[in-house]
Amino acid sequence: MDRRVAACKNRRRVARSPPSGPLHFGAGRLPPWSSGTGTSGSPGRVATVLGMDLTCSARGCRNPARWSLLWNNPKLHTPDRRKTWLACDEHKQSLSDFLDARSFLRDVEPVDASSDA
Repeated sequence: MDRRVAACKNRRRVARSPPSGPLHFGAGRLPPWSSGTGTSGSPGRVATVLGMDLTCSARGCRNPARWSLLWNNPKLHTPDRRKTWLACDEHKQSLSDFLDARSFLRDVEPVDASSDA
């Protein structure tokens, strides 16, 4: 057997440790230790946590969210259930198109209107 092949077979996979540094929860997502409460009480409203900036849900985007894209997957969610993606002005159209192509998009509203009590 070739030594290179033997070396590959004997190599153990090393588990990677989780990334260190500041925690990033992603746009519109609550931290894992939050109770999840704090919604405005109306269906389809964005849950907010005091002191947490709302950022765009597009991958890698850190811009402030200006739009709430309200959606649900009818195969998984009841008709009144609304999940929320947040979007900046730059990504509003592409995220809306993604959800609409799958018939998931239900409504688009400004973040200000979504977070009013």
